[in-house]
Amino acid sequence: MRHFLKSILFAAALAAALSASAQDQSKAQPIPEPPPPPPGFELDPAMEPQVTIRKQGEDTVEEYRIAGKLYMLKVTPPGGRPYYLIDERGDGKFTRQESHDSGIRPPMWVIHSW
Repeated sequence: MRHFLKSILFAAALAAALSASAQDQSKAQPIPEPPPPPPGFELDPAMEPQVTIRKQGEDTVEEYRIAGKLYMLKVTPPGGRPYYLIDERGDGKFTRQESHDSGIRPPMWVIHSW
């Protein structure tokens, strides 16, 4: 009997919550269209990155270029985590980064993995 009363109270509370939710939805307004870009602002297709994906041995290499200049490589070894080679100064010398981060590396240890 006690379980039955709890079920009825739960159903009544759920019905009240759904009723209140339905009333709130009736007041909802559609999202307005975003404003147009300012005059004179046009996207430059030459500044869009061009990505070329190729295989190098067993690794998958993604080359990122802007205006034909190579600035980043993403290397994904089979069964491994990808890493990045980035030309930070534009001088053609690439440095390895494990991910896109700020360079701050707090200590992290794996406690347990499945």
